[in-house]
Formats: sequence, structure tokens, C-alpha cells
Amino acid sequence: MDPNAIVLPEHRQPTLRLTPMPSDTNAAGDIFGGWMVSQIDIAGSIAAYRRARCHVVTVAINSVQFHEPTFVGDVISCYADVIKVGRTSLTVSVDVYAERISPQGLHVAKVTEAILTYVAIDENRKPRVVPPEGE
Repeated sequence: MDPNAIVLPEHRQPTLRLTPMPSDTNAAGDIFGGWMVSQIDIAGSIAAYRRARCHVVTVAINSVQFHEPTFVGDVISCYADVIKVGRTSLTVSVDVYAERISPQGLHVAKVTEAILTYVAIDENRKPRVVPPEGE
């Protein structure tokens, strides 16, 4: 095994796993960046929802970095972690890996990473306090 090969994070389950389809491509035939950002937002919101234990809304996509293109048939795994909790907000980091088959075998690439901010909301869609962890 190549010592520099990228592998999926060990001992973790992805927050979201899916395969892009031909309808998700841009004019160049690669997966459209907007499609990837949508999947990142879904994965990030799942992590924020679990931590806040209520509905959340996206208030900022702080950063997105595309490292490699994504292709039809890749298996995309999004790993999302809450990295900061404010009074009503949560900052989430999302790392995206692509598993793809090549003539040399299975290849894993870290294709995208992002930081997003969510706000916890109540039943009236107003910001609410994020409860302490474990409460």
C-alpha cells in the first residue's frame, strides 16, 4: 500500500454518503460545484441538528475549498464535525472524500472541505439557545 495514499477516516461513520449521477454534471462533465456545496450543507446541517437537538438554518458558508474534481460514479463520503458552539450558533467543518475505481484499483481522494455556520431555531423560526452538551 502506498504510504502517501489517502484513506477514509478510521473509526468514523460518514454523516452522508452518496453517488453523483450524470444529471449532476457541469458543462465540462465533472460534478457541478453547486451540487457538492448542497451535499456539504446537508451533511453540516445534520451534525448541527444532532448537537443543537432542534432545527437549524444555514447562515453562512464561511469557506469551501475544492481540491480535486468529482466524477459520476464516485462514492462521496461527507464527514461533518461541530467545531464551535456559540449561544445560538454552531460552526461545522465538513470534509468530503471520493472513492473511485481506477485501473490500479480503489483510490480515495479528499476532494472538498468546508466550514459552515448554522443557527438553532425554535418553533417560531427564531434563534434559540443551544443547550449544553449532554443536557
